[in-house]
Amino acid sequence: MKAVILCGGQGIRLRDVTDLLPKPLVSIGYNPILWHIMKIYAHHGVNEFILCLGYKGWKIKEYFLNYKTIMHDFTVSLNDHNSVQFHNDDNNSEADWKITMAETGEETQTGARIWKIRKYLENEDHFCLTYGDGLADVNIGKLIEFHKSSGKIGTLTGVRPKSRFGEIVTEKNVISTFNEKPNISEGWVNGGFMVFDAKRVWDYFWPDENLVLERDPLPAIVRDRQLGVYKHDGFWLGMDTMREYTMLNDMWRNNKAPWKVWQ
Repeated sequence: MKAVILCGGQGIRLRDVTDLLPKPLVSIGYNPILWHIMKIYAHHGVNEFILCLGYKGWKIKEYFLNYKTIMHDFTVSLNDHNSVQFHNDDNNSEADWKITMAETGEETQTGARIWKIRKYLENEDHFCLTYGDGLADVNIGKLIEFHKSSGKIGTLTGVRPKSRFGEIVTEKNVISTFNEKPNISEGWVNGGFMVFDAKRVWDYFWPDENLVLERDPLPAIVRDRQLGVYKHDGFWLGMDTMREYTMLNDMWRNNKAPWKVWQ
């Protein structure tokens, strides 16, 4: 199965770092958040990726074209046609990754990006889809099994992120309960990490640069009662602001990164 990752957004609320980099290349620790997302999928056996590129997409291409030199020690022999000998390459767990980088347009909306890469999914029965800025300890294998057993066209992962604010419960103008930054209790939100039927889902897409996945295809699939939810009570955090960028980096630096499911 292949995983499609939306990598085209500009990350306006992270402008301090996205002026120079596309948002998926913003680093958590030493590696881009995109690498962390791909490691999650690869841990569960999904090693083929389609990256929907847009804003500064050439930098993502550069990163993967130079991936081996970035990640390993190497020796260059300048008197031998610049031959390169790589070192510490024995445990390269990314060696079996296959990555298709598709230019989908700098201003293109999410639904249109997906429509543009459908040719790379012609031989698939199902495909995974997620955003290039969210991390979670979702069990991708169980998510895929859940989707297949449902018979639905699509399944998205429902999450309950922590509120930024403390929750208070009152009785007669006196606080009876105070919960510091609790999980949102009223409902579930779309945490990405979706799976779709690669044959039937295209009935809900059409060629339009302004096609928004969350506004157009998903509500239409819901109306037909064909969108399921895989409820995830574990860790999830989207890197949407500098605050979340700092939180994720602190977790990684302190060896407390719940999404690091790989060894």
